[in-house]
Amino acid sequence: MACLDKCHCSVDNRRHGSILYNILKNEEHKDSHHSGKTRKEEHTGLYGKGCSCGSQKKVTLKSPQVTCKAASAVLVKTLRFVKSVPCFQELPLEDQLLLVRGSWAPLLVLGLAQDKVDFETVETSEPSMLQRILTNRQGGDRKLQEQPHPDILLGNGHHHHQQQQQNKVSQLPSAADIRWVKEFLEKCWSLAISTKEYAYLKGIVLFNPDLSGLHCAQYIQGLQQEAHQALNEHVKLIQRWDHARFTKLIIVLSFLRSINSNAISELFFRPIIGAVNMDDMLLEMLGAKI
Repeated sequence: MACLDKCHCSVDNRRHGSILYNILKNEEHKDSHHSGKTRKEEHTGLYGKGCSCGSQKKVTLKSPQVTCKAASAVLVKTLRFVKSVPCFQELPLEDQLLLVRGSWAPLLVLGLAQDKVDFETVETSEPSMLQRILTNRQGGDRKLQEQPHPDILLGNGHHHHQQQQQNKVSQLPSAADIRWVKEFLEKCWSLAISTKEYAYLKGIVLFNPDLSGLHCAQYIQGLQQEAHQALNEHVKLIQRWDHARFTKLIIVLSFLRSINSNAISELFFRPIIGAVNMDDMLLEMLGAKI
């Protein structure tokens, strides 16, 4: 590949499948079997007919303390997995950041499926348009009466940044956004995906050559193709009686294209990190020893 020299990723001395071998070597080598039955919530199918008004309603976690803690643990494990892949580490830093920013949400949802993390949401009421207008107007009146903070007048960027973060309005996810996640989890659990299959799926998601701005897009495309091939060969070897399993896995994986990363951030991490920028947190975690 043309960009191998630029990426400093030598393939001359690698045996076939070594990239995926290293992915698996750094993953836990045992399947975590779900001991209990997964709860199935009744909801309108994504492609079902009927009124779609409920899909636009905003939702929040029913048990945020429990679910956010579980999601945070999955995020740590996900980034640990990403950092353990040798060829990811050999990519330019810019490409590493682009790949993480572009894949963290679908990788997290894959991790939730693998760790059998289920959750419930509840609808939350939003202020009406009239309430918003009145609230904004009252807020503007108060600003006219109050004197600005000295740090702002002096151009204290840090204080101004804090004020911007505190004033940032939370955009709660819609029921439709979260329904995609629930559908994906249920389909993964119905297929009883193994640890190795999850690892190959993560490789397919992580090495996305279609992200804009990548320096080593061709090389990354080769890694994704290798993950596809390795998954196909593994399924043929282990699940040889199920000729359609590989296709089923790829179809399930396509659900992740509709996952809204902002909705994932708001649902699972806003309750614990507040208005902290998700990109900043990922960058900090990527550089930390986790």
